[in-house]
Formats: sequence, C-alpha cells, structure tokens
Amino acid sequence: MKRDGLEALRTGIELGMTHIDTAELYTGAEEIIAEAIRGIRSKIFLVSKVLPSNASYKGTLRTCDASLRRLKTDYLDAYLLHWSSGSHPIGETMRAMEELVTAGKVRCIGVSNFDVDRLKQAQRALTRDKIICDQVIYHLRSRAIENHVLPYCESQNIAVVGYSPFGQGDFPSSGSKQGKALQTIADRHGKTPRQVALNFLTRRKSLFTIPKAGKVEHVRENSGGTGWKLTEDDLKLIDGAFPPAGKDEPLDML
Repeated sequence: MKRDGLEALRTGIELGMTHIDTAELYTGAEEIIAEAIRGIRSKIFLVSKVLPSNASYKGTLRTCDASLRRLKTDYLDAYLLHWSSGSHPIGETMRAMEELVTAGKVRCIGVSNFDVDRLKQAQRALTRDKIICDQVIYHLRSRAIENHVLPYCESQNIAVVGYSPFGQGDFPSSGSKQGKALQTIADRHGKTPRQVALNFLTRRKSLFTIPKAGKVEHVRENSGGTGWKLTEDDLKLIDGAFPPAGKDEPLDML
C-alpha cells in the first residue's frame, strides 16, 4: 500500500498535480507524503488539517508542530480546521492560526466543511490574515454549495476546494442515464467520464478539486481532467442529468 501510494504521489507531481492535501486524521498519510516530496518541497502546495477536538489555542499550535515533524517540512502552504464542531471557540483556533503564520510555520489559513455563517465567524475572528479556502464536499450528485457557499466564497476571494469529486462510491455507472450523459460529453472531447466530471468541478477560477487516487493509472486519468473546456451544450447536458441542488445540505462531513 505504501509503495503504491508513493508511486501515485510521485506520478501526480510529475504530471503537475502539486496540490497535496492531508490531515492529522489520515493515519500514516503525512509520513508517506514526506517521503514523496523529499527534495522537491518547494514545488508542492502542501495542506494539512487540525481536528476540531485538538483546535484549542495550544492544541492547534501543538498539532501543527506534530504535522510538520511527520511531513519533515518547516512550513505548510495552508493549514485548515477540518470541520467546526464547537469543541473549542473559533476565536482560539484562529488566534493560533495567525500565530502560526507569524512564526512562518503556515503561509495561509483555511477551513473545511464550513457553511457561510461559520465562514463569517472565522473571518471575524481573524485580526490580520484572511481565510483563503473552504474545503467542502462537491461532486455531480452533491451540488448544494452552488447555492450559497460558492457565491459567498467568490465574493470574498476564497477558493473552494471540492473533495470526493467522484462521489462516495456512487459514481454513475456506464449504463445509467447519468453515465450515458457523461459518456456523450466524453466522446465529444476524447476524454473519459471521470475526466468530464473533474473538468466540470473546476470550470470556474474559484473552483479546485482534490481527487483521491492510490494507483498510477488513476492519477494519469485524473490529470486529463484539465487543460480543455466544456461547451455550453455540455454544461446544459450535465445540468439536465445532475440537476443543481434545490436546497442546502449540511457540511458537517469529513
């Protein structure tokens, strides 16, 4: 497993996929990443996350230091609160985040699974720095962020980083109506349905996505999701097959 993960990471980096996302929650992942980025740290945009249970003022500082040791680096490009649970006041967490920026251990501050109200609370808690991203679930069958989170983030110059871009084990099968719609678009562009999905989920400047891939062949396929553009007809077909959410969904997810 470790060998496959290393090979997949290194292949992705070679293909220009240099945004690497991890967290203290992902047991063993930071150590594997440390090995994968050895000697090329400056080429990587490295992100880790603190668990809400550890996100007190002192806990955030301590947890960040532990991640840095495991990653064998002296800074993170972005450090995120993994989700908001009320375990500790957001002011404590953000105060620690700003201290980490001042110390040079963190370059940018972010959050994950935050709705608009929580984003505003985090923003108010900061005194100098800004929230640069909100990492949220976003895939073709889960488009609720398009209602409020995405518009608000765009108004605030906050990047939206979508995780689980292929869903959670429920990517449309080739024989389904949705799968056929994706295949029609894929055939137009000489791509695969998963590449179509990735392209849609990064179709705006504010949108990024972090597809998980443990095998080299999947990494190579993912790399083909960018560098080309969906047409208006493609977008209409996607909207027809995957209607935008009519209401918000809770963002308290991992």
